[in-house]
Amino acid sequence: MGGPEVVAHRGASAERAEHTLGAYQVALDQGADALECDVRVTRDGHLVCVHDRRVDRTSTGRGVVSELTLGAMSRFDFAQWHHELPDSADDLVFEPRASPVGGKSQRRILTFDELLGLVRAQSRPVRLFAETKHPVRYGGLVEAKLTAALARHGVSAPAHKDDSPVVMMSFSAAAVRRFRANAPGVPTVLLFDRSSRVVRAGELPRWADLAGPSVRLLRQDPELAHRLAARGRDTYCWTVDDPADVELCRRAGVRFVATNRPGATRARLAGSLG
Repeated sequence: MGGPEVVAHRGASAERAEHTLGAYQVALDQGADALECDVRVTRDGHLVCVHDRRVDRTSTGRGVVSELTLGAMSRFDFAQWHHELPDSADDLVFEPRASPVGGKSQRRILTFDELLGLVRAQSRPVRLFAETKHPVRYGGLVEAKLTAALARHGVSAPAHKDDSPVVMMSFSAAAVRRFRANAPGVPTVLLFDRSSRVVRAGELPRWADLAGPSVRLLRQDPELAHRLAARGRDTYCWTVDDPADVELCRRAGVRFVATNRPGATRARLAGSLG
């Protein structure tokens, strides 16, 4: 492996509003190896890509995701808050460009099915890291819905985990265990921001394939990824934007770096490896 693979955290979210098709398209254009998203369940049972429990911060609407229908959220603008610069003067005059997936505006609520469809439509291999959020009103329903979505797209039972186009993640150990029981062939990441005796030893539960430490933990313990690798476990590190942290992850042997700046991070890694 030449260096860490670059995962676009909520898309190219430093340049476009997070979790919008525009953010993910920019990330793909910048050559991101993978995309990352957060998934929640709406009141009417749809999986949507939203980080927060509420939509207030990232849209023109208000309310809790689990109490809103997909139709209600479709009326909100999920890009206006970001105040991003338009690609051209035309964008100041005309409606936002239609997304190539489903014809929806790049500013509207993004469903998990749409994002997975975008990933599957690429002419090159691109992975999707999907984080289920907890605690939530519907408990394990989000993992059940995620498994069903993967089955609809024909990716719930990959021949080998290394070939899986989707990776499931969560800070909730119970969520990762539930998902593993439903889709044992899909790789999983246990996310964490606190160290423990088990983690420090480079160990993971058998139902977690990858370790998901924050970059803060990696700064405190730069040898963590090496200890995990010695036990056959790779590392996914979040959220890596600072050039010094990018270099730290490269030296530490991290396999996946989640970043809000996929273009800049790729350029930094290319320079380090050149």
